[in-house]
Amino acid sequence: MSNTDKGNVMDACSIELTTSINQDLDDSVLARFYSDRHLKPAMVATLEYINRRIQDKLTLPYFADIDEALWLDKAKSLDIYITDKTEGCEINRQARGKDYATNILSYPSEMPANIIELMPTIPLGELIICHEVVADEAAEQNKSLAHHISHLVVHGILHLLGFDHEIGQAQQDEMERFEVEILARLGVPNPYL
Repeated sequence: MSNTDKGNVMDACSIELTTSINQDLDDSVLARFYSDRHLKPAMVATLEYINRRIQDKLTLPYFADIDEALWLDKAKSLDIYITDKTEGCEINRQARGKDYATNILSYPSEMPANIIELMPTIPLGELIICHEVVADEAAEQNKSLAHHISHLVVHGILHLLGFDHEIGQAQQDEMERFEVEILARLGVPNPYL
């Protein structure tokens, strides 16, 4: 099942979102938790925040070669794939050599700037979300599933832009600060408390 919506513009953030789901999951999971109305607010809030920070001279590690005006003016695209624990484990094993399903994996587009300039949108990449892991985590942490999904989408987009909490404490602190500030705009409590 696929769900594509183009041209949702909120505060100069035009976004093309494509979501799909593992065939072994019930399609109602997509409709209940991963529809455009659920995911786009987190995407828009993240990109609006990043756009403001770029105007304050923030550099996006994976898009450092993109002209600021191009970044700010061009629509962005994102693919999200929802999977189950079995496939999630296999993907994580192949991608990271880890034999368990994780909540989210981020695959940046890694397109060269000269190619992006020719494309109709700036492809951010793909997020793979293991719904069962996310649901288990939300229950274990006494969090709303919707809030946890929003947090992971924000977290994943930041990874697609090149931010990485695993390379040092300063980078972790920066990424967590970004997440907390973005989530506050969505009415989502600080996930690190």
